[in-house]
Amino acid sequence: MRTRTVLLVAFGAGLLGVATGLLVHGPGPLWRTEPGQRALQAVLDAQAPEPPAGVRVARRGEPVPALRLPTLDGGSVALPQAYAGRPLLINVWASWCGPCIEEMPALQRFAASQGTDGVQVVGIALDEAAAVRAFLQRVPVSYPILLDAPGPADAGVRLGNRKGVLPYSVLVSADGRLLRQRIGPFAEGEIASWAGAGKPGESDE
Repeated sequence: MRTRTVLLVAFGAGLLGVATGLLVHGPGPLWRTEPGQRALQAVLDAQAPEPPAGVRVARRGEPVPALRLPTLDGGSVALPQAYAGRPLLINVWASWCGPCIEEMPALQRFAASQGTDGVQVVGIALDEAAAVRAFLQRVPVSYPILLDAPGPADAGVRLGNRKGVLPYSVLVSADGRLLRQRIGPFAEGEIASWAGAGKPGESDE
């Protein structure tokens, strides 16, 4: 029993080391696959604190929790209800996050390519409104940007990112279920195939 316990502890420590290496050095090919992302999610969840009492965290295959978030013009939007009927890619980011900034032009190109019946894109900035406005002056995007304050119950946590790693993206089905999670930035040309899992007739990897 003692040997088994030692082996389990060593295995767990190894997984945590791999996750730490990913966060420091960036994702490799394994972490860009769906099995790799699921494994990474499990490791990070094991490190994350429990969410506050009463805070529901999204799980794959289940409806995402209802969120109401402010917009940059002072309004508010209900997620995912406001975007029901079509798949939705939600990207959680911040203006101080280098990898977030690097992937935004690719997200903009993807959003612009979807037309009126494709995958919708929404950004959630865990940031100050003034900082987000200043950033969008330099790097404008046409898809909606919502706001939230970072914390133990922020929108990213509720969407399944309990460890708070940025950028973080989720794919939500047309009927509001969590289909996929993506920890870390997308590679160039990767978004369309990843988001294809949300379209009718497409299957996950």
